[in-house]
Amino acid sequence: MIKTDFSKLGNGLVPAIIQDNDTNKVLMLGFMNEEALAKTEATGQVTFFSRTKNRLWTKGEESGNFLNVVSIATDCDNDSLLIKVNPVGPVCHTGSDTCWNENNELDDLAFIKHLQDFIDKRKQEMPEGSYTTSLFQSGTRKITQKVGEEAVETIIGAMANDDENFLYEGADLLYHLIVLLTHKGYRIEDLARELKKRHK
Repeated sequence: MIKTDFSKLGNGLVPAIIQDNDTNKVLMLGFMNEEALAKTEATGQVTFFSRTKNRLWTKGEESGNFLNVVSIATDCDNDSLLIKVNPVGPVCHTGSDTCWNENNELDDLAFIKHLQDFIDKRKQEMPEGSYTTSLFQSGTRKITQKVGEEAVETIIGAMANDDENFLYEGADLLYHLIVLLTHKGYRIEDLARELKKRHK
């Protein structure tokens, strides 16, 4: 079990902050005792100690809206937990995505990483009928050709002051560039790191 000090609050409990692994949104705050943490680690689904029910309570045991664990960390004093999860459905009993009545959605820039992860998965699984799969199967020459074509289309949209087409083709360009990066063993974050090195 992850090292945790359950003695500090005097009731054998520690706060557990639940955060979405993809969006980084804080979803809820609950409490765990040693048994709840052990069950969470064993099952891969978040279990709290309910102070109102005075028993262990697995989130989703009635609604089906489980919190599937990605990682568990303690703070510097080992007396609180940060649990990153992939939630199944809304988290709050009110039906809201979070217990602060917020929408749990990827922000625009975070979606780029999500797209990169999706393309990585396509490369690993290579499902039949997928356009992305067909690009990987076609090899470097075909992928670079598509990047070039989309770059030209983006330029045409810009020169024509056709904003809708410019953005549409720009999105195609970015997608095909990520496919090319992935094909070459890189990720979009590698370009970000290169830009960070140049930024002064």
